[in-house]
Amino acid sequence: MYAVTVTFTIKPGQMAIFMRRMLDNAAASRAELACRQFDVCTDPDRPGEVFLYELYDDRAGFDAHLEAPHFLSFREGIQPMIEGMDLRCFESVDQ
Repeated sequence: MYAVTVTFTIKPGQMAIFMRRMLDNAAASRAELACRQFDVCTDPDRPGEVFLYELYDDRAGFDAHLEAPHFLSFREGIQPMIEGMDLRCFESVDQ
């Protein structure tokens, strides 16, 4: 499995429109063949932050997600709304 976490810092006044776009993107992402999980999380104590947890079959599945039309449109549309983004990727370790 291939896990991806993303933490967005959202500019003041942009959270409502960002979340609408994020939830549309998440729904479309969940329909991708290699996507096993796509969670959108917030914390009331950090109102300008959105955390994603995504799980894909493998790196190729995540790479396909990055080229999906819905994702490309989402990425372009949110640029003016975000102050920062921290993306981290993890591969499962088989023992």
